[in-house]
Amino acid sequence: MLGRTYAVSLLGLTGEIVEIEADLSSNLPAFVLIGLPDAALGEAKDRVRAAAINSGCGLPNRKITVNLSPAALPKHGSGFDLAIALAALAAAGTVSSESIGGVLHLGELGLDGRLRPINGVLPAVLAASRAGFESVMVPTGNADEAALVPGVRVIPVASLREAAIWHGGEFEPEIVEPILRASAGDPDDDEGDLGDVIGNPDAVEAMIVAAAGGHHVFLLGPPGAGKTMLAARLPGLLPDLSARAALEVSSIRSLAGMSVGRSLVRRPPFEAPHHTASAAALVGGGSGQIRPGAAARASDGVLFLDEAPEFSPSVLDALRQPLESGLITIHRANAVATFPGRFQLVMAANPCPCGQYGARDSECTCPPAARRRYVGRLSGPLLDRIDIQLRVQRITAAQLRLAHEARGVSSAAARARVSVARAAAAERLVNTPWQLNSQVPGAWLRGPGVRLAPAVTASIDRALERGGITMRGYDRVLRLAWTIADLAGDTSPNAAQLGQALYLRRAMSN
Repeated sequence: MLGRTYAVSLLGLTGEIVEIEADLSSNLPAFVLIGLPDAALGEAKDRVRAAAINSGCGLPNRKITVNLSPAALPKHGSGFDLAIALAALAAAGTVSSESIGGVLHLGELGLDGRLRPINGVLPAVLAASRAGFESVMVPTGNADEAALVPGVRVIPVASLREAAIWHGGEFEPEIVEPILRASAGDPDDDEGDLGDVIGNPDAVEAMIVAAAGGHHVFLLGPPGAGKTMLAARLPGLLPDLSARAALEVSSIRSLAGMSVGRSLVRRPPFEAPHHTASAAALVGGGSGQIRPGAAARASDGVLFLDEAPEFSPSVLDALRQPLESGLITIHRANAVATFPGRFQLVMAANPCPCGQYGARDSECTCPPAARRRYVGRLSGPLLDRIDIQLRVQRITAAQLRLAHEARGVSSAAARARVSVARAAAAERLVNTPWQLNSQVPGAWLRGPGVRLAPAVTASIDRALERGGITMRGYDRVLRLAWTIADLAGDTSPNAAQLGQALYLRRAMSN
């Protein structure tokens, strides 16, 4: 007899259906697994046989051959255990072959026969739904996550014995304690309020502009100037995620082994990797199954790099391609994985190794060459992709006294302004593939219909002629100007708003 069922192999967020066939022969007892399994999947034969015996539905003492097809597709992880076990039981006549053939199975088996939750259930069930499967069997610990995909019947099981009974196996039910995934707290419970920021009104307005247009930000200033506080409050200025973005962000969290819960993630994510992070930790990779890095987990949210010059230059330069394309592509010898990379990058840096250069209340002890080397660790091509480059100063005693009298702009008020500005941009770009000003290419902004008058662009024209900005910088100033105009409720930028955009672009050098 031949048992046949299905599972999913994930490559990035893309899932491919894998057909699992099991055959019993009269040769010497053995368990053979073929079809390019990795080391974790290759060990499934031992887990499956032990789990079947300890569940009371043991496999025949014969040669069992399990084929995973397509054979040329590399397969990773332990999520195929349940499908392999049921295919083998169907080949032995223990469960219905017809029943398992209509259900896609996901789950890892413990030696006691219980099913353990696995990572990536949400994108795997999405792939099953798109392939036409109507029923998916998953571990009880993954049931809530799998149920987030509409139109799919989710069958939660706690053990292999329970799965076999569901598929027609004649066994007495046994109550087992399901293995549940530890629930993590909501990462967005404490976003902080923008009103907590004291002083630096230019920086506060710059963060609102960044939120409204989806622009990248570089903050330069001494320790204690509030760079980290400003960056941490940026997610609170962003509107809730759309349905598409919420599903994408939740799928990435699932693949990364993070808790998803009973509802999709609705708030933009915030990732702040340490400066010792490797390129694989930042953009994704790893041996075996390719995992999303911090940049992918920050998609549709904010990626904050504190002490940016302390990061390895090669690690930082790995962000250049995602900043332009909005995609993270990871190449391996036998596979290419793609993750979304539409994050807002916020970098913060001290102006020198001691951090005091330019501070009004301290004296810098670093020689000029050391200052140039320190900030020079950030490559020119990377900085050229940052729309807003701002210098931030420490607050004074007078600003601190004023803070007790008048609170700054709250996150709720700023988010309302951002939502109105984004709606204006979306209406202007309704017949284009873009939604935010930061996504619009410069050729379109300089093209017919939206091209600004020479009198309006005079300031950035002079800056381009004198070498103050590059052509890429010219286009980014235009994008900033359109965002500033959207925040002001204007139909197009004026000369003053172009000047403000140029200031936000070059304030670091002022």
